[in-house]
Parts: sequence; C-alpha cells; structure tokens
Amino acid sequence: MDGTESTRTRDGVRARLVEIAAGLLAEGGPAAVTTRSVAQAAGVQAPTIYRHFGDKLGLLDAVVVHGYETYTGRKHVDPDGDPVTGLRDGWDLHVGFGLANPALFRLMHAALPSDGGNAAAEAGGRVLWQRVHRVAAAGRLRVSERRAVDLIRSAGSGVVLTLIDTPEPDRDPGLADAAWDALAAAILTDPVTSPAGPVAAAVTLRAALPELTAFSAAERELLGEWLDRLAR
Repeated sequence: MDGTESTRTRDGVRARLVEIAAGLLAEGGPAAVTTRSVAQAAGVQAPTIYRHFGDKLGLLDAVVVHGYETYTGRKHVDPDGDPVTGLRDGWDLHVGFGLANPALFRLMHAALPSDGGNAAAEAGGRVLWQRVHRVAAAGRLRVSERRAVDLIRSAGSGVVLTLIDTPEPDRDPGLADAAWDALAAAILTDPVTSPAGPVAAAVTLRAALPELTAFSAAERELLGEWLDRLAR
C-alpha cells in the first residue's frame, strides 16, 4: 500500500467514525458518544479512536466541525436573487437545521472553540456576511453590516435554542416568524412606507466603498471611518 492509499484509508476511517459519532449524538446526546460506543458501532478497537482524535473531546470536536461543514454546504448565495429574500432564506435554513439536528446544534453552540471548529464556523459566517452585504448594497439596511450580522446571529441562535429546549407539543409554531419580523423591522428599511434616511444611506455607501476608485486608499479608509461612525 503506497502513501496515498494509506492516507485515503485513514481519512475514510476517520470520516466513518465521525458519521457514527454524529448518529449516536442525534440519538442520545453527548452522553451517548463514548469511545467504546463509537468503536463498537464501527467495528474497530478503542485505540483507533485515540489515534484519530486523541480522546472523546477530540471526537466531539470533529463532530462539531462536520456539523458546521454540513450546514455551510447548504448555504448558497444567489447573486441574481433579491437580497432581502436571500437573507430570509438564510434565516429559515438556520432555524430548520437547528430543529432537525437539536443535539448537534446545542453542541455546536456550547463546545469550547477549537481551531477546526472556529475555521468551520467562520466559513458559515462569511456566507451570512455576504448576504448582509448584498442587502446593504441594495440600500435596504438601516444599521451597520456588523450590527446586522450580530443581531441575526444572536436572534437566530436564541430562537432555535428556545424551540429545541421546549417540549415539541408546547412549542410556539410562530416564534421563528415573529422573531424574523421583529428583526427585519430593526435592521431593514421599507422602500415603500419609510424613506431610507441618512444612516441607511451611509450603510449603502459603505458597502460600495471598495468600488469607489476615484478615491485613494487613504481617502477610502477615512471615508469608511466617517460612514461607520454615522452608521453607529
């Protein structure tokens, strides 16, 4: 067996162990994911787990990374679609993923950050930033991009955690929609009923700043600082 085949074999075993651990997590929560249970389900010896992940925490971290990668793989930004609709679609995807994967979602938001987990989470965060930036460039954002991203993250995760911590018969089926409506009112402008105003105009210009080649780099940086101050 050459080096490439050996690497492929190791990667295949590792991926299978992560998939099995993710399945056990979904069925019984973190307590169900032990080195013994994963090894038995995979038909390998416990030392195999340690060689690949170090310990149970390393295995759970790999499950978190896998969760973020799966989630991010479902997030797509349509460059030709309506930016506000795209932002709402991202909200629905986030809520739907959390409700479909409650134990994984809890673990993704409770696990101690690791290099792998941080990188995977940041990849998903970049998609949210792209969605928000498109809304800003369209003149539909009434707060800074940073504040919009922070509000969406906190509201989205809060809604999901509230729902999955509530017994299903007792859940408010309209909670996610109501939260989105409140969030949208806080961060989005309505071009029909309310003019954009100076803050939204500053946010829109800030989104287009990298394309303003009439300014020097230093001038763009200074203008960016002014626009950020106005947006706050």
